[in-house]
Amino acid sequence: MRTVERLGLAVLHRLNPERAHDLSIRALAAGLVPLPGAPVTSDRLRSTLAGLALPNPVGLAAGYDKNARAVAPLMRAGFGFIELGAATLRPQPGNPRPRLFRLRNDRAIINRFGFNNDGAEAIAARLSARPAGIPVGLNIGANKDSVDRAGDFADVVRIAGLAADFLTVNVSSPNTEKLRDLQGAAALEALLDGVMRARDALPERRPVFIKIAPDLDDDALRDIAAVACNARVDAIIATNTTLSRDGLTDAQRSEAGGLSGAPLFARATTVLARLYRETKGQVPLIGVGGIGTGAQAWDKLRAGASAIQIYSALVYQGFSLATRIAEDLDDRLTRAGMTLPEVTGSGADDWLQK
Repeated sequence: MRTVERLGLAVLHRLNPERAHDLSIRALAAGLVPLPGAPVTSDRLRSTLAGLALPNPVGLAAGYDKNARAVAPLMRAGFGFIELGAATLRPQPGNPRPRLFRLRNDRAIINRFGFNNDGAEAIAARLSARPAGIPVGLNIGANKDSVDRAGDFADVVRIAGLAADFLTVNVSSPNTEKLRDLQGAAALEALLDGVMRARDALPERRPVFIKIAPDLDDDALRDIAAVACNARVDAIIATNTTLSRDGLTDAQRSEAGGLSGAPLFARATTVLARLYRETKGQVPLIGVGGIGTGAQAWDKLRAGASAIQIYSALVYQGFSLATRIAEDLDDRLTRAGMTLPEVTGSGADDWLQK
């Protein structure tokens, strides 16, 4: 981490977390944050995921730039792909503040934002103006007060589908009441049917991913895997934040909301390995949750991921983390004499036996 990045993080950590979050996006958009430019890449790191050409497998998870306010700078921050949002059909303010908490002792974050965003139309307009470069996806959700949440997802696809390179159906945020009920087999099948119909009606095809929770049992994971395969989703992102508070020590550990960061790593990686077993390689998986080092990114790949995403660790380590992880993975692939597809899933059984 460079000195300027370390100083910037120190300043941000003296501010209210949500104010710091907003300020970091404003600084990015204003060109005040040093960025590497082109992402680290090599023949070993390059891959294709759901038809998307990735220069490296290190992505930015949704939730950081909810409103696509700093798309171009984020495309130059070292990631192989980025995901923005979540976007809902109509603008909504989200849950009351405070709703973002740093758990420094645990290297974690708790948030209960509740899909605060400017709405699908405004976000699509900003996405459409982005420059060419790495793949940019949009996480999509439903309005809290919607009477037809499944219909909301399809409507967002119709409005914003062409503006993004891929779309992620978010049925796993814990901060919108009863949203996770849509992960049930019947509800998820109906929702995906509407989303796929909306996607197929677009002039150009866009890959559709789904993002699941880390708090699912084996039966629920089995159902989701079956529905995903039958619906022909292009990838599954595992996982979103957790409601668990196991092992936390920070004074703010009892705050309501979804927990992300270091404490999520083992739980999310085990879910990833189980999902890899259930899908039998039919659906690409993206590993998310608790990644803060190249070694942890490597573990996600071995557990079944074809690519990974980071977010919470950026709060503590800065944007240079994306480049550091990509360089580490390149070195590990070289030393192992393996390709990315060969690494994917090679250690899934190890995780399932823990």
